[in-house]
Amino acid sequence: MGVQRLVAALLVALVAGCGPAVAPTDEQVPSFRPARPEPYAVGVRHFVVDPDGSRPLPVTVWYPAEPVALPHATAPATTPVTAGPTGGGATSGPSSEATAGPASEATSGPASSGATSEPVPWPGAPVAAGRFPVVVYSHGLHSLPELHAPLTTRWAAAGFVVAAPTYPRTNLRARDFSRADVRNQPADGWRLIRHLVRLDARPGDPLAGHLAVHRFAAAGHSAGGFTTAGMFTSGHPPRLRAGIVVAGGGMAGSFAGPVAPLLFVHGGADPIVPESVGQAAYARSLGPAAFLCLPGQGHGEYLTPGRPGFAQVLATTTDFLRWTLYDDRRARDRLPVDARLPGVTTLTTRALPGRA
Repeated sequence: MGVQRLVAALLVALVAGCGPAVAPTDEQVPSFRPARPEPYAVGVRHFVVDPDGSRPLPVTVWYPAEPVALPHATAPATTPVTAGPTGGGATSGPSSEATAGPASEATSGPASSGATSEPVPWPGAPVAAGRFPVVVYSHGLHSLPELHAPLTTRWAAAGFVVAAPTYPRTNLRARDFSRADVRNQPADGWRLIRHLVRLDARPGDPLAGHLAVHRFAAAGHSAGGFTTAGMFTSGHPPRLRAGIVVAGGGMAGSFAGPVAPLLFVHGGADPIVPESVGQAAYARSLGPAAFLCLPGQGHGEYLTPGRPGFAQVLATTTDFLRWTLYDDRRARDRLPVDARLPGVTTLTTRALPGRA
């Protein structure tokens, strides 16, 4: 399918919009302790939201864990597959739609010296002590949550619970794949948030008492970026405090109050969702916002460790999440410095608070 036809089909699926988010009204959010600087071990678990409903939602959750004794055997790890978040290309990582994914090009660049090694998630590891903010991460077309583990596991190691749904009709293994079903995914994201709020109060669940249920962020790549934007509709509960849109754009009704900080990440030469689409969403958004551009890059190769820009994307998104979900002013102050690498990234900001 040609690029213009693919983009047009995606946008047609999105302009119809989505229904308003529905969730309980939140009380005022208290201040939160700073995130610890040392990385956590990472655990992983899986469950299904509404398994008997019309849209069962399998979910992968990465979370800060207590250190586990490592056996001599090789640790479990994410297994690359031959299609990326939106299929079409033979890729080996969390790639993008068509052929322009994070691992689809053989370019080389400066090593990601600022990035930590990918944490090894251990199934069922005990949850670390304390409460942790939650990030709902949305995959793109023809993708799966585990293809984004290089980013999501590092967020978990930085002190966030990351819950990634496998959307019913846009995932890599969907039998009745439908690009138009993206319009229904923001409601799925909110369904997951409500489930996690209930789970935090469920006696005996390993995550009970560990979720900061007034501190959610939404993030996603490509169609998952559009899904993320679609969760910020009029009347959305203030428990959704921030959003990260990677290689995506806005939906009809996106960016209505309450105002929440937003970070946009986009390749300057993205052939699938052009940078202009992301820039238009950035211009439409309300309140504090930042636009991290990777000139000359495509639809997501910067999400692969070791590729040019990965270290900056990881540092910027982690700073942003620590600022918006942990009230970490030092992370907010680091963000402009961590985001910029001459020749690799540029950063535009609007209404970001100044240094303390």
